[in-house]
Amino acid sequence: MPLDSPSDETPVLSIRSLHKAYGQLEVLRGVDVTAPRGQVISLIGSSGSGKSTLLRCANLLEDSQQGEILFEGEAVTWRGTGHGRHPANAAQVTRIRTNLSMVFQSFNLWSHLTVLQNVMEAPVQVLKRDPAEVETAARDYLAKVGIGDKCDAWPAQLSGGQQQRAAIARALCMEPKALLFDEPTSALDPELEQEVIRVIKSLAAEGRTMMIVTHDMALARDVSDHVIFLHQGLIEEEGSPSELFDTPKSERLQQFLGTIF
Repeated sequence: MPLDSPSDETPVLSIRSLHKAYGQLEVLRGVDVTAPRGQVISLIGSSGSGKSTLLRCANLLEDSQQGEILFEGEAVTWRGTGHGRHPANAAQVTRIRTNLSMVFQSFNLWSHLTVLQNVMEAPVQVLKRDPAEVETAARDYLAKVGIGDKCDAWPAQLSGGQQQRAAIARALCMEPKALLFDEPTSALDPELEQEVIRVIKSLAAEGRTMMIVTHDMALARDVSDHVIFLHQGLIEEEGSPSELFDTPKSERLQQFLGTIF
C-alpha cells in the first residue's frame, strides 16, 4: 500500500541490490542508489556501464530480475522471479511513473500536437486534471524553460534545444516528485546543449529532486549533490563532486576522467 505522507527524510527513490540482464548479458550486477528529497544525483560512466538501464529500471520502463525499488518508502510489488519477474500492480506502476517524470535523449514530442498540447496531454489524459488549470500551468512551465512564445508552434518548427526544453516543460507539468534525465543533451550540438544545461541548473537551484545520466562532466560537477561512477554494471566509486572529480580513488575512474579532461 502507498505511504500516506512520507517525511522529508524518506528518500524519493531507493534502489537496493538491483540486477538487470538481457539474456545472458548482465547489465546491472547489484546496484544501490538513493535519491534523497531535494538532491541531484548524477550517474556517469562509459557507454555500456548500465547508467541508462538503471534509470529505466527505476522508472519501471524495464523489468529488473532482482533487488528492490522503493518510491517514497513504498516498495514495488513483484510477481515471478528472474526473467519472469514483472511488477504485480499496474496502478502502482502508473502512480510511480507519473511521479518520476523522465526526459529522454530523444525528445519524443508528438508531431501532430502543438508544443502547448504536448505539454498538456499527460496531465489531462493520465492525471485527469482540469484542462483550463493544466493550460495555465503548461504556459507557465514553457515560459520557465524559455520558450513561452512557442506554445502554438509545431515540434518540427523548433530547434533541437527548444524541443528538449519543451520535453522538460512536459515533465514538469506532471508535477512529479523527481525528474529523471537520460542523457538530455547528447543529441544536441554544443550551442543548443547550453540552452538545456541552463534550464537543468535552474531546476537544481530550486531544490528539485533529480537523477541525471550524463556524459557532461561539467554539468555533473556543477549541479550534483552526489555523483555515482558506474563500471561494468557495478558502482565503482561514488561521493561528492569534489571527491570524484578532484581526488578519484579507483584506477578505472582516473582513466575515465583522464580521457575527458
